[in-house]
Amino acid sequence: MSNRRDFLKKAGLATAGFALGANSLNAASYRRILGSNDRVRVGIVGFSDRFRSSLAPSFMDHAKTLNFEFMGVSDLWNRRRDEAEQYMTSKGWAAPNFVKARNNEELYARKDVDAVIISTADFQHALHCAEAVNSGRDAYVEKPFAESLEDAKIALAAVQKNKKIVQVGSQRRSAPNYWAAYDFIKSGKFGDITTVEMTWNVNQPGRWRRPQLVSEIREKDTDWNRFLMNRPKVAWNPRFYLEYRLFYPYSSGIPGQWMAHQIDTVHWFTGLEAPRSVVANGGIYTWKDGRTNPDTFTAVFEYGPFDDKNKGFQVIYSSRFNNSAGGTKEYYYSNGGMINLDTNEITPTGGLDEKNAKPMGLSANQLVKQELKSNVKIETDANTGADPMTSLHMRNWMECVRSRKEPNAPASAGFNHSVANIMSTKALHTGKRVSWDPKNKEIVLS
Repeated sequence: MSNRRDFLKKAGLATAGFALGANSLNAASYRRILGSNDRVRVGIVGFSDRFRSSLAPSFMDHAKTLNFEFMGVSDLWNRRRDEAEQYMTSKGWAAPNFVKARNNEELYARKDVDAVIISTADFQHALHCAEAVNSGRDAYVEKPFAESLEDAKIALAAVQKNKKIVQVGSQRRSAPNYWAAYDFIKSGKFGDITTVEMTWNVNQPGRWRRPQLVSEIREKDTDWNRFLMNRPKVAWNPRFYLEYRLFYPYSSGIPGQWMAHQIDTVHWFTGLEAPRSVVANGGIYTWKDGRTNPDTFTAVFEYGPFDDKNKGFQVIYSSRFNNSAGGTKEYYYSNGGMINLDTNEITPTGGLDEKNAKPMGLSANQLVKQELKSNVKIETDANTGADPMTSLHMRNWMECVRSRKEPNAPASAGFNHSVANIMSTKALHTGKRVSWDPKNKEIVLS
């Protein structure tokens, strides 16, 4: 507990309302009104594989048009700082005099950084977001937004107090097919949601493993204490540093990495902020490589109004690492049919037909088959190879940094998916039914 308090105090996140820290005392000096001709200078917080393969190309799709540039990187590992400089320079994506900061304190001490993209370890996202906005910067923050409820509350309070533009990396919220599904549900034509089924299956023993890097990293080349942030202080462990997704409390694994994307659409489509309850089960059944997070996971959520327990629906989520059959699926069901976000179709599949309706004095209720809009032309500055969904999501954030409008996936959305993730993780670890107290914003064990 003292480690958590010491970290929060040092980071300036433990004051009343989780608001002001040392970095934010001079936050106003960093802020400037951005006009159409002002270049927005963006720092990289964590030079990760995700940043290199998707976030950086997505940013560069729109950097010229919107007048943004990468000014530098903050990373605890000296190798990552050097790789960032080499990679960004070789691509022509780095500003002159590209900065290599050893940590975020060094980065935020500068006055030439307006915003940051955060792609650090899962458990660091929330507090890194709070650091950024407390220092006066806007932020794009990878999901999961938080891996503990305390951290989620700190980050959300900081964003709300500082009124900064924060986009959480839930990129489905910027995808045309998901917007089409959202509009169809909101129109009332779909009917009440009765069930949602979601899967994310792979057969990849190497998923989230980094054996070569684990053998090469040295403690003296990084800052292990700063990496741990407010997690328990333990001896140096390169697997925790590089393969954190396999180990709790540095990541919840499947819930934080995969379910965070899918459960977020439930909140978005319905306007519900959290599940009423969840039960979960799972284990390490196949890949016994020292990991502590499961390779197989199933959770069943109950959603609906908190003041009317007779209304609602279930979300059935499952994921496995040991057989890829089924792949990634997202199916929304109503009494009239289904929305299939795998095929991007609305169909009458499973809807109430005449044969079963007539004997009960009812009318058939089947949706008309139609396609969800899934193709959109993305105007980009260059062919960077970015995936279209993330490119659209990044552009939305960049445009909102200029307009000061709320982005598609604000911090509140990140808080909500984190609540669902954390509830399911607690259900898994305790074997108990876990509920949400909407009045006190707390998790309750049944």
